[in-house]
Amino acid sequence: MLAETTRPPLKDVVETALARSAVFAGRNLRFEVHEDGVVLRGIVRSYYQKQLAQESLRAISGVARITNELEVVSV
Repeated sequence: MLAETTRPPLKDVVETALARSAVFAGRNLRFEVHEDGVVLRGIVRSYYQKQLAQESLRAISGVARITNELEVVSV
């Protein structure tokens, strides 16, 4: 008999995916996990970073929809 593997909560998987990127380390990115997907919030410095954050979540199983509400503020 195979042992069942326990999948971590989706919140933890999303947090890990964002933390893996050096671009977002130390950034104040927030997210909410809902039944229909994830909402990203916070401030990034470019549209590239905004897209990168969204794409880092796309491959996660269980994330049906990503609502990207990140604000781009260039300094």
